[in-house]
Amino acid sequence: MNNPVLRRLGGLALSSITLGVAHAQSSLSISGHMDGGVDYISNQNGARSVLFDSGILAPNLLTIKGREDLGGGNSALFELTSQFDLGTGQTIPQAGDIFNRTALVGIENSHWGTVTFGTQYDFMFSTLTLNRFDGAFLYGGLYGFRQGPFSALGVPENPTGAFDFDRMAGATRVSNAVRYETPRMAGMQAGALYGFGGAPGSLAKDSTMSFGASYVRGPFAMGAAYVDVRYPELDGGYGSIRNYGVGAHYEFRQLLAMLLYTNTRNTQSGGAVDVYKVGGYWQPAGPWAYGIDYQFMRGNAELQHNHAHQITTAIQYNFSKRTTAYAEAIYQRASGDNDAQAWINGLLQADGGSSSQNQALVRIGLQTRF
Repeated sequence: MNNPVLRRLGGLALSSITLGVAHAQSSLSISGHMDGGVDYISNQNGARSVLFDSGILAPNLLTIKGREDLGGGNSALFELTSQFDLGTGQTIPQAGDIFNRTALVGIENSHWGTVTFGTQYDFMFSTLTLNRFDGAFLYGGLYGFRQGPFSALGVPENPTGAFDFDRMAGATRVSNAVRYETPRMAGMQAGALYGFGGAPGSLAKDSTMSFGASYVRGPFAMGAAYVDVRYPELDGGYGSIRNYGVGAHYEFRQLLAMLLYTNTRNTQSGGAVDVYKVGGYWQPAGPWAYGIDYQFMRGNAELQHNHAHQITTAIQYNFSKRTTAYAEAIYQRASGDNDAQAWINGLLQADGGSSSQNQALVRIGLQTRF
């Protein structure tokens, strides 16, 4: 590892492993996800295609976590997570990027909360997605998040300019970050994150700020999150991609009903997209589960008033608590001032977008957790 930050985090992780061996109250766990399947796509740059794809229902991850009980309600912790492509075995986004997903160390107090340092998620993912205000990782996977006809949004360092533009899939983490999160008290939990940009003489340039809060009471939950990421490519490091979102869900015994709104804005160009999403996940008695959602994505004048409607449906069969077979179908229709072209999130090849207003995808896959 050439990155000095990752070298230091790796040293701390090894120290934590050593402590885990020495103290009975310490713990070390290895876990992960593996997902693979076959897709049929109705239109990729004008042609039908059938392909193998992996890491869709959930990313392919290998995670090492450690915790040491320090006494007095305090614990030291670390986490290292690597993402990989099941088809080739290579790390993502490129070979050699080990522990690119998370690499952090921190301390937790049962009364005061948790502070962590390193590469970690912002609150669009941890507050809104992980609290199930978006059902994509329950049944739609990566294809259920956002892309659409919005490449002109121009998110820097992004494979399409709009892949996962509202950061809900957790595809982009924050490096060199300090994060604090409270314990959940009377149903409330809140947190803040700051990512240091590393620009000499400026704390603001190339930096990241994020905040999140959620409330849970019985079957009802709601949450809100904000993140502002400043990029070197935008206004000399002071321009940003700014996201905020609010969500809610309610559990009716076997049915989880979800509502979500997000807004994404390029502060330099003024381009912005609003997303409205409603969905449900039904788990009747037995091994079967079903999911369906509808989302409307709307761009402003700077994005030529492009908008898209997308419907996602899925059926799952749970062989066990760890292993799930599934089939899903997604349809997107785009329109706008010019010839807007549909583009389902996660189709990252150069010909991922449709040559028309419509794009449909059917996938059969298998996921296991360990």
